[in-house]
Amino acid sequence: MPIEPPPSTWELDLAPDEHPHDLWAVGADLEPGTLLSAYRIGLFPMRLPETPEETSVPLGWWSPVRRGVIALGVPSPRTLRRVRGRHELRVDTSFEQVVRGCGDPSRPHGWIDESFVEAYTALHRLGWAHSVECWDDDVLAGGVYGVAVGGLFAAESMFQRRPNAAKAALLGLIELLREAGDPTDRILDVQWQTPHLELLGAIEISRAEYHGRLAIALGLDLPNGLS
Repeated sequence: MPIEPPPSTWELDLAPDEHPHDLWAVGADLEPGTLLSAYRIGLFPMRLPETPEETSVPLGWWSPVRRGVIALGVPSPRTLRRVRGRHELRVDTSFEQVVRGCGDPSRPHGWIDESFVEAYTALHRLGWAHSVECWDDDVLAGGVYGVAVGGLFAAESMFQRRPNAAKAALLGLIELLREAGDPTDRILDVQWQTPHLELLGAIEISRAEYHGRLAIALGLDLPNGLS
């Protein structure tokens, strides 16, 4: 079972449903207690866009007005199901390597720096952060990582080194969450819907709906593969 860390020294409040911006707060830290407090009220961290005159980029806490989630109660798109059987899937065997793959500085719009690698690896050691990995011939071909709290899995990022490896890892995560039961009450949070994620089954819901569903999801048990 996950180990509860010391509580955060910061007070994080729920973003009001009528708040008109995705960015809710700036500052605080990436300690395990702060991260868990944030996810439990629908926030997640990401650094603000960098400007040339900045020497350090502030930490932002986000609660999208329109939240991207993958509907677990409906079948996965055929484009996703086709790639599932070609890869070996593993859980939590190379968590830090997955985070570093997602934070590859050669990727455009990268935001996962060393502070995020260290923070989520610490959360992983406590049993809250997990990776679903796609392996080909004992080579880490891709993966997805995120934070699991009850029936919430907040997917942070995914990467691939071979074609369709990220899709296969995502489908493996979807199957793991569905096998836990209560698929309509569980949340697979992908933060924002993008054209790519829409092809993989992501939909948009309002912040108010997300908060309502989050309250239910947090009361569920973790999936067996993540507990």
